[in-house]
Amino acid sequence: MNPEETSKLDALAAAFADDLTELTRGVLGEGTPRFAALNMGTRVRVSPIAADERELRIPVSINGEPVLSLRARYFCCWDGSSTFLATDQADIHLHYAGIPDPLIRFEYVRRSKEPPGAHIQVHAHRDEMAYLLRLADAGRPRQGFRRRRLPRLSEMHLPVGGHRMRPALEDVLLFMQREFAITTVPGWRKVIDERLRNWREIQLMAAVRDAPEAAAEVLRTLGYTVEPPTVIRPRTAAEDVKLYWP
Repeated sequence: MNPEETSKLDALAAAFADDLTELTRGVLGEGTPRFAALNMGTRVRVSPIAADERELRIPVSINGEPVLSLRARYFCCWDGSSTFLATDQADIHLHYAGIPDPLIRFEYVRRSKEPPGAHIQVHAHRDEMAYLLRLADAGRPRQGFRRRRLPRLSEMHLPVGGHRMRPALEDVLLFMQREFAITTVPGWRKVIDERLRNWREIQLMAAVRDAPEAAAEVLRTLGYTVEPPTVIRPRTAAEDVKLYWP
């Protein structure tokens, strides 16, 4: 990237970092570490970091006691046209305090086909699931028996929503509050509801952009008059930044 492209990408990623800081502090409190953007060459990492650029986890409390933590990390890049911001990879890992292995991993890899780009991995064990994975290994002679050890449930990539409707950080925070009754600040639900609504609308607009004819057909069935343009108008930078917002 040339210096101008790098500067523009850094600015967009920094705005995204501020957006994530506002979200987490609006749910978990002002003591939540700030997200920051760090250029790593072809991508920009957006995550909570200390002054020495050391990556931090977000502490999460239950009944005021910090027993959980979140590792939230995004890698931002240009979209396919090398013009607008996109998420290349996202990792949201839920940890129990002091345990290096996560409990659950919510992950997204933009260009991945196998495993699915958006998926969840659960770090747990169930004998029946290990048996099924072992049977699957027997059908993949070139892969072998997972390095001669018992398969783990955490190796399974559970698909969730695909590239467009994948879970957002807001979904993970809502999941944690619902299932673990994490400590939140007053007004947290309004923060999440507003941001989830905005996230869904942005993803819906992006999906329409992916398949405009299908969208037009649905609108016609609802009684709208939709005619194809005689000339395809290029999108403005502001429009596309909104559609590609991570």
